[in-house]
Amino acid sequence: MKHTYLIGEIGQNHNGSVDIAKLIVDVVTRPVVDKLFDKPRKGLDAVKLTKRDLAQELSSSQMSRPYDNKNSFGKTYGEHRAALELSDEQHFEVYRYAKEKGLDFVETLCATGCLSLLKLFTPDYLKVASRDLTNLPLLSAMAETKIPMILSTGMGGPSELDLALEAITRYHSDVTILHCLSQYPSEYPNINLNTIHYLKEHYPEYHIGYSDHSIGIAIPIAAVAMGAEVIEKHITLDRLMKGTDQVGSLAPDGIIRMVRDIRNLEEAKGENTMFVDDSVTAAKHKLERSVATNKAIKTGDILKAEDLHLLSPGDGFKWSERDKIIGRAVKEDIPKDEIIYPGLID
Repeated sequence: MKHTYLIGEIGQNHNGSVDIAKLIVDVVTRPVVDKLFDKPRKGLDAVKLTKRDLAQELSSSQMSRPYDNKNSFGKTYGEHRAALELSDEQHFEVYRYAKEKGLDFVETLCATGCLSLLKLFTPDYLKVASRDLTNLPLLSAMAETKIPMILSTGMGGPSELDLALEAITRYHSDVTILHCLSQYPSEYPNINLNTIHYLKEHYPEYHIGYSDHSIGIAIPIAAVAMGAEVIEKHITLDRLMKGTDQVGSLAPDGIIRMVRDIRNLEEAKGENTMFVDDSVTAAKHKLERSVATNKAIKTGDILKAEDLHLLSPGDGFKWSERDKIIGRAVKEDIPKDEIIYPGLID
């Protein structure tokens, strides 16, 4: 069975605190158990942080504009963004902590200046945010590192994706494409999960997944059912924490439920065939129908079609086998409403 690669996106839900980032890592490494069947489940595979270079973030006027709302960490948008940034060394600290916990580490780099991070450590994947799908200089710089890359397509169509892939594959082809909708939270009519099928058909040489911004866990689970090999979902300690992404993220209970249900789905998908599983043997015996008498039959009587109907259990002749019974003499009395077993007929 192939497991879906599950990424918990911390993003900047750490609110500028390494300690909060580590607490989120602790949360996602808690055991996941299907309590109904008492089965442990494989947890998240990776966590992801986002690194910005504020010198390459927005225009001066946008960085200096007033930013006054309940989620603001500064008087201007620039101050707000600066308050949410972790240094390269702090990213390294969270990376080491995640690795110690057995997790992979994914890093979103939002500017070429962020590549300084790679002097300290090598993430398992580099992530390209949806807004940077058209940032070809950044894509080329990231691809040149030869680190496997993940692309989100939340703001682009086929032409933008093709140009991005052209820039990356000059250096390597280890690329995962995530269908995505950059609407926060995503409204269901806009999500168009069938894009997963489109991507798998038109880009068969790449891994295809889904980055989710909907509320809840139903959509990422459905994406796995439709063939997504990778799922990315925002995670947090508490959806009521300050921050624009918190409310659309999964809190600890939601993380466990999503992981549990996706892992259960992986087992449930099975094979592209039809068969009777051994697990239904007892139910088949108890509940299926067998040919039975609808009246009392005496020893030596010849069974006729009008003497028969169907009752449970299902361990006798099936209706399709009644020609093996009709016209045969019975060897002993058979009461009304009893199964006709082979030993009762000549």
